[in-house]
Amino acid sequence: MTLIQPGGAPAPRTDRDKAEHARAPSWYAAVLLSFAVLAACGDGPGGQAEGEGAGGPAAPVSFVVVERQEAVIHRDYVARLHGAREAEVRARVGGILEARLYDEGSSVAKGTSLFRLDRAPYRIALQRSEAELANARAALNQAEREWRRVSGLFEQAAVSERERDQALSTRELAEARVALAEAGVAQAGLDLEYATVSAPVAGVTGLEAVTEGNLISRGGLLTTVTQLDPVQARFAMPAEDAVGRRSLASDPGDTNLEVRLLLEEGGRHPQAGRIDFVSSKVDEASGSVMMRAIFPNPELALKPGALARVRLAVKRFRDAYVVPPEAVSQGMAGAVIFVIDAQDQARSRDVRLGPEVEDGRLVLEGLEDGDRVVVEGQVGLRDGMAVEAEQIDSQGG
Repeated sequence: MTLIQPGGAPAPRTDRDKAEHARAPSWYAAVLLSFAVLAACGDGPGGQAEGEGAGGPAAPVSFVVVERQEAVIHRDYVARLHGAREAEVRARVGGILEARLYDEGSSVAKGTSLFRLDRAPYRIALQRSEAELANARAALNQAEREWRRVSGLFEQAAVSERERDQALSTRELAEARVALAEAGVAQAGLDLEYATVSAPVAGVTGLEAVTEGNLISRGGLLTTVTQLDPVQARFAMPAEDAVGRRSLASDPGDTNLEVRLLLEEGGRHPQAGRIDFVSSKVDEASGSVMMRAIFPNPELALKPGALARVRLAVKRFRDAYVVPPEAVSQGMAGAVIFVIDAQDQARSRDVRLGPEVEDGRLVLEGLEDGDRVVVEGQVGLRDGMAVEAEQIDSQGG
């Protein structure tokens, strides 16, 4: 800094002024150098930003070619497994339980003998009923002979009409007693048969409820038999999904509509199932509809009471595109996908997404048939940037 004296002549420099004057050229040179660097690296004329789209190196990307297709949406629902039939085995007659005739937990066929009660009282009851039947038949024979004799005499006017009517009534009462005795024999024989308790359905037996030597009353629970092939999966579906399910075409050959069972411990049951029951009303508390699916279980691997997940189709989209999830980015206005145009430049597309499917993400609007969708290398891409594109396996083409 230079000081001017009142007379107009420069004031004598001090030592401090001399030092500042000596540093001025080097400071000025540093400022000029900084501006030069900014001009070379900045966004001004001749800078890199202006040349990225046209003259910069092309960004390497990978793409898939998409085509319009039909997509089916599947959802999973928690289910509880039940046997197709779960029968309680109960005694139809009372008595002393003599023996258990099966191994607990074994598979049995329908009609297999499971328990045996003391049969002696029922044999005696059957013999008594048979004797009563014989007595009734003898009385009927006598009544028929008397009827034939009296009816013949009546035709000869040897007996009165009253005597003829009495003979006829006696014969009719004898016939009724025979029918009653025959019913008694049938009931006694049935009770004797019921003294051996059989499996009402085919299935797997449970533990015995009582052991041998106990007095069993009529209707007493002895064990259970559960049919494991097939099994039922009961689950609740939101009412909206239930409506969508009903709207799907019921084509038995469409594997997209198969009902699948996903096991709690992982994996999938190898056999597909079918829906065999849909409740006619919506549960007011949960807003869901109770449903039931049937699954074959020939290996008896599925057990009643276990938790599983039922997977089934709930909605179909006729015209949609499926892209890998990594192809979708989030822009200022929503979902964005980069496509490659005919000049091998990246172009951003605003798209409307649908739900996720097994093969990727559903795109309902924003794409066209044959679009090359970028799935790798889109990080850092900008609209109009040149790309070096490499095609990978097409999705749904």
